[in-house]
Amino acid sequence: MLQNKPTFRWIHKMMDEMGTKILCICLGNTHVIVVSDPKIAREFLKEKDEIFSSRPDCMSSYLTSAGYMTTVLVPFNDHWKKMRKVLATEILSSTRHKWLKSKRDEEADNLIRYIYNRCELNFTITGGIMNVRTIAQQYSSNIIRKIIFGSRYFGKGSPDGGPGEEEIEHVDSLMIILSYVYAFCLTNYFPFLRWITDFDGHERIVRNALRDGRKHQDRLIDERIQQWKMGIKIKEDDLLDVFINLKDPILTNDQIKAQIHVRLAQFFELVIAALDNTSNVIEWSIAEIMNQPRIFDRAIEELDFVVGKDRLVQESDIPNLNYIKACCKEGFRLHPVAPFNLPHMATIDTTVAGYFIPKGSHVLLSRIGLGRNSEVWDDPLIFNPDRHMIGGNEVVLTDNHLRMLSFSTGRRGCAGVLLGSTMTAMLLARMVQGFTWELPPNEPHVDLKENFQDLLKAKPLLALVKPRLSHYLYPIC
Repeated sequence: MLQNKPTFRWIHKMMDEMGTKILCICLGNTHVIVVSDPKIAREFLKEKDEIFSSRPDCMSSYLTSAGYMTTVLVPFNDHWKKMRKVLATEILSSTRHKWLKSKRDEEADNLIRYIYNRCELNFTITGGIMNVRTIAQQYSSNIIRKIIFGSRYFGKGSPDGGPGEEEIEHVDSLMIILSYVYAFCLTNYFPFLRWITDFDGHERIVRNALRDGRKHQDRLIDERIQQWKMGIKIKEDDLLDVFINLKDPILTNDQIKAQIHVRLAQFFELVIAALDNTSNVIEWSIAEIMNQPRIFDRAIEELDFVVGKDRLVQESDIPNLNYIKACCKEGFRLHPVAPFNLPHMATIDTTVAGYFIPKGSHVLLSRIGLGRNSEVWDDPLIFNPDRHMIGGNEVVLTDNHLRMLSFSTGRRGCAGVLLGSTMTAMLLARMVQGFTWELPPNEPHVDLKENFQDLLKAKPLLALVKPRLSHYLYPIC
């Protein structure tokens, strides 16, 4: 593992060389089991979901979850059950999703305003070169800040609607944490080393990123607690208010504050979960579409037919935008945000696909292996949204047959599927409807090379952007 970095490429190379869809690697005393076959994946996460519903203990997940006091990263226990129920009923329910719609709408309009301002103010009438990764990350992080804290910015932001220094630092820290949570860290498999030395520097990096990511939001938390305590705040306007007012047994003021800060670690998980998946798939999808103008034309044709050119696309249009959603789904299939899903851990000895799986084994579903499986998908390395347009049915961004992984499934499935799906479809729809995305001068095609260390696009996508609707439709400051 130490000699073959990044570890995920070493693992997939072994699977290819051995011609296997399931592989067991012993790291220390831990059996790490990697799966790239949808039938075997379904046996793990559907037929025997209860057995594999826990998470392994590791340094990065412990720190990020404030000592396993949240939901996503927490091993299976009564606390996880409680927090999962809170998420499902109080935070990510369909009722709460509707309640927060106006805030999502504000950020969809701000997205258009920001891109339009950049085209009009900073570039010539022919448009300007813009960084698609920056746009997608900004939209994703803005929505999460707005629905949680009620504010787009931690500071003043940028005059053109873009991020300020505080927001850039916040997103950068979150991206670092995302790259280290459940990373192949030596102390995860040799736990005694955790108390001796930070062998590979992971702990220092995670702690620093957590400090940078939380410092801005902690200030807002303290201010909001005080507002409710003094009676200045009397109405719930965002998810922070909801969390503060969740009913607990009688607690002292200090205990209440401690509980709220633990709850806000839950928000940190939500921020992390919403940021990378949406922004990554949109950057890759735009890149693929730019290389295939036929796809762009068909997406435009659908938007013009369903929405028209006299108004901006809204969330209520999404059920009828099957081709837009097919483009998003194809992006999830071909360009997953991470090589594996979050690990599942066996709580007892069991057998799967005829193999003995010892208690404590870590199970990883390969997003790459499932989504690019030639036994499942025709021409798996070709971006082809048409493969998801089947029988006139509505396209959804999940795949319950586990032929690909956009959002996980089962007991440990993503509780924010509705929010994530809405954000992803809305972002692509607004970007494609509002602007043309063309190759910069002297570039014959978009380079689709992956970064070697992860699955991000090796170089951020730069595009020549031009407004394509009547100017009065673009929100202005």
